[in-house]
Amino acid sequence: MSSSPRLLRPLLYTSAAALTGGGLLYYINRPRSIPGSDPASVPPPRYTDDGRFSPPRFPLVKTRDEQIADLKKSSSIQSAVGIAKGATKSVLGSLTGNKETSPTEQLEKYEDAEPYDLLIIGGGATGAGIALDAATRGLKVAMVEREDFASGTSSKSTKLVHGGVRYLEKAVWELDYNQYKLVKEALRERKYFLDTAPHLSNWLPIMIPVQNWWQAPYFWAGTKFYDFLAGSEGIESSYFLTKSRALDAFPMLKKENLFGALVYYDGAHNDSRMNVSIAMTAALYGATVVNHLEVTSLEKDANGKLIGAKVKDRVQEKNGQTPQEFSVKAKGIINATGPFTDAVRKMDEPQVPEIVAPSSGVHVILPGYYSPSKMGLIDPKTSDGRVIFFLPWQGNTIAGTTDAPTAISQNPIAGEEEINWILSEIRGYLSPDLNVRRGDVLAAWSGIRPLVKDPHSKNTESLVRNHLITVSDSGLLTCAGGKWTTYRQMAEEAVDEAIKRYNLRTGPLLQAPRVSGSEMIDDAAPLDGACQTHQVRLVGAHGFSNTLFINLIQHFGLESIVAKHLTESYGDRAWTVAALSAPTEQRYPVRGLKISALYPFIDGEVRYAVRHEYAQTAVDVLARRTRLAFLNAQAALEALPTVIDLMSEELKWDKKRQEKEWKDTVQFLASMGLAKSKLSVTRKDVEDGKAGEYDEHERKLYSRHDRPADTMESDSKFASGEKPIVSTHSPVNK
Repeated sequence: MSSSPRLLRPLLYTSAAALTGGGLLYYINRPRSIPGSDPASVPPPRYTDDGRFSPPRFPLVKTRDEQIADLKKSSSIQSAVGIAKGATKSVLGSLTGNKETSPTEQLEKYEDAEPYDLLIIGGGATGAGIALDAATRGLKVAMVEREDFASGTSSKSTKLVHGGVRYLEKAVWELDYNQYKLVKEALRERKYFLDTAPHLSNWLPIMIPVQNWWQAPYFWAGTKFYDFLAGSEGIESSYFLTKSRALDAFPMLKKENLFGALVYYDGAHNDSRMNVSIAMTAALYGATVVNHLEVTSLEKDANGKLIGAKVKDRVQEKNGQTPQEFSVKAKGIINATGPFTDAVRKMDEPQVPEIVAPSSGVHVILPGYYSPSKMGLIDPKTSDGRVIFFLPWQGNTIAGTTDAPTAISQNPIAGEEEINWILSEIRGYLSPDLNVRRGDVLAAWSGIRPLVKDPHSKNTESLVRNHLITVSDSGLLTCAGGKWTTYRQMAEEAVDEAIKRYNLRTGPLLQAPRVSGSEMIDDAAPLDGACQTHQVRLVGAHGFSNTLFINLIQHFGLESIVAKHLTESYGDRAWTVAALSAPTEQRYPVRGLKISALYPFIDGEVRYAVRHEYAQTAVDVLARRTRLAFLNAQAALEALPTVIDLMSEELKWDKKRQEKEWKDTVQFLASMGLAKSKLSVTRKDVEDGKAGEYDEHERKLYSRHDRPADTMESDSKFASGEKPIVSTHSPVNK
């Protein structure tokens, strides 16, 4: 009898261990739903049996001029009141025989003359996110941006959608609950990000090199905790690679002192195209969205409460006209201007203390051969303790970032010291066989992070990138700080606060547009007046799938790399972009004239940007609709004449405006890393092929002038005719 427990106990332990291990294995390898891998919600159009083809028909946003006209209507309410007050006088005048337009006829002009519920200043990720959130709750919303959507920080990120492994490490070691909360929130938002815009975002494995055996359990525990916090919002689980497998996955790694690697998963995205898509989706849902419209002052009533803002159209200035200021009336005003937050706050209260600590983050772009196309890398401990990312992006490699206090400017320039520091750190973990050269930097830029200032900290690296929502005595609601990944959560909290502060009434959006372009999906279904942006799909998402590019190739005869690029940048709107592309008059590709021979950007994108995305300048197209300026500053310069010509056709630019566009764009490209020697290049120089001429430094980068030979003459230490197998001092070589 006594032997039975002794036999049962090991059996129970073994069974429990097997069940636990089996459950853990199932959890790690459970079936996942990877964003973009599912069939499109709206299948692509097909040919009918009788050979007919019906392309998608998508709803259109209002033109920019129509949006500005809507803004002006909000200030017309005062005129309407004045007309109503003068009604009696008009009636008396008509009785005496004076012919005037009746008050009723005049009031009809101001039928829509009512203030906006919200006026949002700033068209970056936060401002556009607030506009979309408020519009989908049934509020009347306006958003104005001084430059272009994503013209500041929102286009100059590291291109990651992440919780932040370094923040998690700090949260654990410093027992910082705010850091932990930020990571947890960001991991949840990461999944929403990938679900609502699968065409613009994707999962990316990121490698952490392990140099000592004792680092392996430390990094393993950290990445597993990261997976655990993600929970159901995660996709793939982290895993360990031996040295040989790490080098197979990332052949550029330095072999010396490499023990292995940990790989974890985060998201990556096309930041400025994401920003533009959020703004255009808000416009489709009824928001009045205008770029290149500057707020010059804020307006208050007799009680000192904000009631609107004065604005002016900067496009008129670019066209050589004198812009007329006009008022936009609103019940509430939200300041979402990123690094420029304090400038708007001082329009409201000149003596207000600053709350933003601007920090500069420099990134460089290198050729794609520096990294695998589907694997990123993070160096968690650089020479000065910072973190550096090394990621594939748009066919090239992005490396960064620095983190240092800076002054605020519209287009800051990346300094040589920061660029060289990044290159030096890269050399530290890449194979010594690779010569990491300054001449390989295709573009470099500096973005300003609007960190929320901590008065007790002098080191910007220790600042938490949490957001802050404050409301001034006059009613200016400011939303500052945060990070790209959490833009949606920031917007939700800002709109919640605005509804409470300004006594706004939300409601179901009954007349929501068919954003998908199909009756198959009712985009109004979830819009009940509460925040639903976690499931509101952005423009282009409904008809996207990983195989959509094949349909484009088969119908339009696009080049494969172009078709894939279009679907990953525009989703189902790639049908419209392809249709706007000119025939090549070649056998193949049939459509799509490239604006740069090195990249898949085509003429149809320029036309689409102007007609459907409010692009007003060449920089809007080169930097934020396409990403050419961020990928290769020299290639952007060489594409500039084509872009200006295409935009001139669309916007009817005269010669003066074209010349201004040239000067402004070249000046902008200086902030993208364009060589100083190219800043004085004229359009004629580019058209004559002189923009590609190289200086002495560039000449030495490549073997340019030797004819084909087994050994390049320029590489040989021997003069022509000498025998390299014999000493230089031999009589044979004299």
